[in-house]
Amino acid sequence: MGRYVARRLLQMIPVFFGTTLLIFFMVYSLPGDPVAGLFGDKGTDPATLAALRHEHGLDKHILVQYWDYISGILFHFDFGTQIRSGREVTEVIGDAFPVTLRLAFLAFAIEILLGLTLGIVAGLKAGKLVDNMVLILTLLIISMPVFVLGFIVKAVFAFQLGWIEPTVSNEETWGELVAPAIVLGSLSLAYVARLTRTSMAENLRADYVRTAVAKGLPKRRVIGVHLMRNSMIPVVTFLGTDIGALMGGAVVTEGLFNVKGVGGLIYDSVIRREGLTVVGVVTVLVVVYLIASLLVDLLYAVMDPRIRYA
Repeated sequence: MGRYVARRLLQMIPVFFGTTLLIFFMVYSLPGDPVAGLFGDKGTDPATLAALRHEHGLDKHILVQYWDYISGILFHFDFGTQIRSGREVTEVIGDAFPVTLRLAFLAFAIEILLGLTLGIVAGLKAGKLVDNMVLILTLLIISMPVFVLGFIVKAVFAFQLGWIEPTVSNEETWGELVAPAIVLGSLSLAYVARLTRTSMAENLRADYVRTAVAKGLPKRRVIGVHLMRNSMIPVVTFLGTDIGALMGGAVVTEGLFNVKGVGGLIYDSVIRREGLTVVGVVTVLVVVYLIASLLVDLLYAVMDPRIRYA
């Protein structure tokens, strides 16, 4: 196991550098000049623009800029400085990330609790009324765009019923984050339910389940120990990759509910051409993805004793 973990950690190195380099190129290939944008339509003299570009290193070759960026992260944990505000990117990310972490945690918890519950019930009742109702409900959620669901939630529960506030305050309390968390995790919830349902229904017909029933094991043990552990492997794979997706995909949800998190930070940074901020946020998300994928692979051996890593 230790050798496998070490090999996976080594494999993460080229993935990290390749992903960050690709994102760096994509961000800095966007049209527009972030320095010229500081002066708006009035503009300024070329000498001032050249001096500011030199100050922020924008006059260097793109590979040199990337090396300065990545070496600053690796050796000094320095993500650079925003051009417009002059704040450290580390400070900006530190303000936004805890909010998105809480939102993603709530969405992930809702996704697991409701998604697994619906999937298990539908899988155990495959072909029956409950199963058909779950399939129809999840198909409806999947076919509905996130921004449409968000507007429906606000219109019904905020403006008509008055149960929630239409926007989240600057304090971002847990109660205020419940509604955006439901909207954010709705699509993943539907996929988890359908994936769990399919895996449960298939494993119900497996030989090992029939053997466990024939041996006279209690139904609770057959389902809870044998059936669940094998059926959850594909679900855990999806959940592991969805952790980063919840954090990176919160742009629309945070915009609808005025949540001051990573989604709004990415949107504002792209509009203002704050390339270092965008790349910094994506770099953190890449690390989250890599760690989550490693943890998922390690969980396989826990859930299925037949899986061993050399």
